Amino acid sequence: MVDLIERVGPVIGFLVALTIVAEISERAGVFDVAAHWAARVARGSVLRLWLLIVVLAVASTIVLSLDTTAVLLTPVVLAVARQAKLDGTLFALTTVWLASTASLLLPVSNLTNLLALHSFSRIPDHPSYLSVMWRPALAAILATVVVAAILYRRQLRGRYVTARPADPHDRVLLLTAAGVCVALGPLCVSGITPVFPAAVAAAFLLVVLAVRDRPGLRALNLPWRTVAALVVLFVVVDLAGRHGLTDAIGALTGQGSSVTDLMRLSGVSAVLGNLGNNLPTYLAIEPVTGSLDRHAALLVGVNTGSIVTVWGTVATLLWRQRCRRAGVEVPLRTYTWQSALVAVCAVLAATLVI
Repeated sequence: MVDLIERVGPVIGFLVALTIVAEISERAGVFDVAAHWAARVARGSVLRLWLLIVVLAVASTIVLSLDTTAVLLTPVVLAVARQAKLDGTLFALTTVWLASTASLLLPVSNLTNLLALHSFSRIPDHPSYLSVMWRPALAAILATVVVAAILYRRQLRGRYVTARPADPHDRVLLLTAAGVCVALGPLCVSGITPVFPAAVAAAFLLVVLAVRDRPGLRALNLPWRTVAALVVLFVVVDLAGRHGLTDAIGALTGQGSSVTDLMRLSGVSAVLGNLGNNLPTYLAIEPVTGSLDRHAALLVGVNTGSIVTVWGTVATLLWRQRCRRAGVEVPLRTYTWQSALVAVCAVLAATLVI
């Protein structure tokens, strides 16, 4: 239990700190300005606009996590699509897919990656997380973009009227929040435990917000229910692992590190992640990995594969809520079969380059 607390504590702290950064960045207008900038830069081309949204979604996911992309970037992207009189489905799906498939690159990109850092540190002379995961991450992103472009090739040929300029924002708060967001990425892969730079960034932005926009402090929406649910999940999976779950999972995933073995591991991880959720799935399978390659395959499965069901990740559930608030309803059948196609291609591509 002590080991579990040591692992879960930094993860929970990081989630809360990152949520504060994301909430303040949203209030400051960072995502709003970035999305409208993309609409103007695309100069009326749907294809260029979509590619810029891809860049924003990838950057947001890598630096600020998949939950940030799903929760904060989604409504902005949909607003731009609405202003340009475009179907929001393409942009909504692209955002949620990349929120997961682009979440392999940095430890901060996904809570499962933060959990994996603990295991990486136990392997003698282990390379950095980034050196292990950059190839699978790039492969998963490219696979997602290619599949989405093929599925929506007709919609990407059109043009639109340039969206109106972004609403005015507090310039000091906007620039400060944007600078913090940009700085977090390098800091979190510098070797420092990610919770520390995230906590410093959150505290700094809270001070700036208190000075520039005091009412904004009361408007912050912190994920206390999500934190409580995660703690319960961690404890339940830990107890189940001590009572036979680990042995049962080991029989499913095998033990080798050949291409076939890694495919088996990432495939099983993806299936279980969709049946349950990616976080408990990671915790359940992690004890039977053993090597860096198998750790990478596990992360590929739970990160890029758990997008077929809307409960596969917390980010997908939050994304669906934001879509509904924006008046965009993606049919469940459409979401499921297209997400399954993206998941299969992303998992295969990422596993093959491990």
